Amino acid sequence: MAGALEQRVEALDQHLVMTEPSPPPLMVLGTSSGVGKSLITAGLCRLLRRRGEQPVPFKGQNMSLNAYVDEDGGEMAYAQAMQAWAAGLAPCAAMNPVLLKPQGHGSCEVIHLGRSVGVSRAENYYQDWFRPGWLAIRQGLERCQQRQGRLLLEGAGSPVEVNLQARDLTNLRLAQFLRARCVLVADIERGGVFAQIIGTLQLLRPVERPLMTGLLINRFRGQRSLFDEGRLWLEQRTGLPVLGVLPWLGERFPPEDSLDLLERQGHKPEAELRLAVLRLPSISNFSDMDPLAAEATVQLDWLLPTDPVGNYDAVLLPGSKQTMADLQAMQAARMDERLQRYVAAGGAVLAICGGLQMLGQRLYDPHGLEAETSGDMEGLGLLPLATTFGSNKLRRQWRTTTTWPEPGQCCTGFELHRGHTIPVAPDAQPLYTQPGLGWVSPCGRVVGTYLHGCLEAGPWRRHWLNWLRRRRGLPPLPTAIPHHALQRDQLLDRLADALAEDVNLEPLLR
Repeated sequence: MAGALEQRVEALDQHLVMTEPSPPPLMVLGTSSGVGKSLITAGLCRLLRRRGEQPVPFKGQNMSLNAYVDEDGGEMAYAQAMQAWAAGLAPCAAMNPVLLKPQGHGSCEVIHLGRSVGVSRAENYYQDWFRPGWLAIRQGLERCQQRQGRLLLEGAGSPVEVNLQARDLTNLRLAQFLRARCVLVADIERGGVFAQIIGTLQLLRPVERPLMTGLLINRFRGQRSLFDEGRLWLEQRTGLPVLGVLPWLGERFPPEDSLDLLERQGHKPEAELRLAVLRLPSISNFSDMDPLAAEATVQLDWLLPTDPVGNYDAVLLPGSKQTMADLQAMQAARMDERLQRYVAAGGAVLAICGGLQMLGQRLYDPHGLEAETSGDMEGLGLLPLATTFGSNKLRRQWRTTTTWPEPGQCCTGFELHRGHTIPVAPDAQPLYTQPGLGWVSPCGRVVGTYLHGCLEAGPWRRHWLNWLRRRRGLPPLPTAIPHHALQRDQLLDRLADALAEDVNLEPLLR
């Protein structure tokens, strides 16, 4: 089996080498995780598109719980979907052929070309999944190269983790293979920017060093002329041009790591509603909350299961990679009791995907897919629903209309979950005209939906916010507003504007 797989990889490699991409690919590498590679890649996609090129984003392997479902039902990282939108393309799972979704206890779900292919322990990943992963990356590249554009590659983490370098699927192995021109991004906000850059370059192998074309400093605050001396020192020491010094842009794009969520939490003096989002241990698709974070009148706070619920206008339960484990964490922290008291006192709850499953009365896991041992457990009991987990994962896009709080509102989004949920009492009223996608309590205070992206629909989001505002005696907000995709597009334009002003791309493009 291994021999046949290696032959397929070798044949695909030869085909790709013979069809070397033109124009040459660009690659955005970083000195570490979280330095801004995803955003800079998205900004470059938009900027190259403005220059008349067709950029094609590609990240060979990504580890993220923020996912998106493409038009064919393929699962991919949300960051690559955002880069596709920046490039004017429909997202496609081939742009992120290997997606790893952590699920706790040192294991992760492995997704190749949009489909789940198994679960791996961290210590076994490179032994068991390196060759199949490399094949998936080659196949994804082949599909992306058919678009006849310039590949714009994003690396993952640091490219010089010496203990992993020999089997790194998505950084310099890919850059060497495609002869990509690489830019190294460092985050000056983190401190130690000189050590970040010099240390990374020193750890490159001799065959990799010629791939480096330039340096980029990200998230600089203050007067940039103060960095002129440092810029000159870097260029003299490394022999590479500093292509630009990007300012702190106050990004409003979702981070891929939930550890960064609290850093994005800011106080809005003008906010009239305070909403809380539970930051569950296995939180997923927290990008669903971005439309609310973009509302000027909404203060969005991220709470740990141990935090008090307080006097929030609504509590949001986001998606979860491990619904039953996160529910157990809530029970251990007594958050389930606090939520039940909050709702009994008149509080409102909106839950998405895994959060919807937790709202029900009972969760059944006969095959042990969600928990370490098979069985069932009691839910929050806030909606009369029951969920049974099975091996099939639902991945599909939807366009439907709402029944509440304003009937007939168009909602688009996608399903991405395991588990089949059914109402067990007539009190669970359908939220959409499409059955099985969501439910709402008769009083409207408890809402659950399987539809990721439902809050992006501007009119429906505003109708729900206005329902909350009426309870506070606040005047309604206008509901004739566009889809959140327009705001996202404007942010991408801002990002491209900053790159156009502050970055010299000529060494990369000429």
